[in-house]
Amino acid sequence: MCASAEVSRGERSAPVRRRRTLIVSASMGAGHDTVAAELARRAERYGHEAYVVDVLTLLPAGLGTGLRAWYQAVVRHAPWVYAGVYGAFLRGGPGRRPSGVPLARLAGDRLLGLVDRLGADAVVSVFHLAAQLTGHLRARGRLRVPSAVCLVDFAVHRQWLHPGNDRYLCLTEAAAREVRRSLDTAAVATGPVVAPEFLAPAPGGDRWRERFARHAPGRPPVLLSAGAWGAASRPDGTAALLAGAGYLPVVLCGRNHRLLQRVRGVPGVLALDWVEDMPGLLSAAHALLDNAAGQTAVQALAAGLPVIGYRPLPGHGLEGVRRMAELGLTEFAPDPAALLRSLTGLSASAPARADRARALFRADPMAEVAGLAGPAV
Repeated sequence: MCASAEVSRGERSAPVRRRRTLIVSASMGAGHDTVAAELARRAERYGHEAYVVDVLTLLPAGLGTGLRAWYQAVVRHAPWVYAGVYGAFLRGGPGRRPSGVPLARLAGDRLLGLVDRLGADAVVSVFHLAAQLTGHLRARGRLRVPSAVCLVDFAVHRQWLHPGNDRYLCLTEAAAREVRRSLDTAAVATGPVVAPEFLAPAPGGDRWRERFARHAPGRPPVLLSAGAWGAASRPDGTAALLAGAGYLPVVLCGRNHRLLQRVRGVPGVLALDWVEDMPGLLSAAHALLDNAAGQTAVQALAAGLPVIGYRPLPGHGLEGVRRMAELGLTEFAPDPAALLRSLTGLSASAPARADRARALFRADPMAEVAGLAGPAV
């Protein structure tokens, strides 16, 4: 009887094992890593321990680094090359195209080893190569824990899609329907993943407004996004157009020092390198010109800033910008005259678009992941 009591006390005092989630990102720019970091932060809310890994580091030595360097060079200097790659490998539609599985398989053993060492209860992919990898391993029974894909693009391309994954978490219901049609796999619309600072009043906004007023009094500041890598089509020309029309062009050059120096030579422009206070900047601007339908555009929608797609990058940038406009979240300006008309008409069109944008942020993808992983044990 005493022994039984001792067991009972031991059972009561045994620590609860927290669930562990492995998030597989990719250092292709900053967008995927930004989403991964926010998912990891949210995991704490569900009692999960979250771990983030860059899928490029799981590839054989040098391959991931080379792939990233090639992609960065192409989107900066030869975007038409990426357009060809996108058409051959990624674009949806009928007919067979090469799969990303052969490349993804090279990271398979390392990913499985990491899952085992961490004791992960679920894996979440936020990059399409990772989605191919987890789907492949799951379909063959090698990955024994559930796999979710957090699909961060408005336009779903085929390299995100693999029937082996258990669930897709999509930005919009339209994207979720497309996944279900393509894969007959569970797909739900959870909305974009942004840090809570973008959805609340930004304390840094006043500082940015003061800076803009000192630089160009009375000129509405219009942001030009070039992403973390500073990849944009003729941003100096766009900046000159805006300055000539009475706006303050604020060019976000990311980590592209050459672009920063080039744009600084345009009269009337404010050129910025890497910005830490994006919530404050977005809250103080008049509009964002977006060329990729990526994380900066999503953050702007969360902050209530009007977004206009202009001179998008080819491939998924162009398709994403068009899809956002089709959904009524943004406008798409196909030429300089249309851009100036869009900026002039913002006061009339912005409220309805802002309402549709707010409706995007409907749910928390980590709630779906927590459901897949199961309760703490």
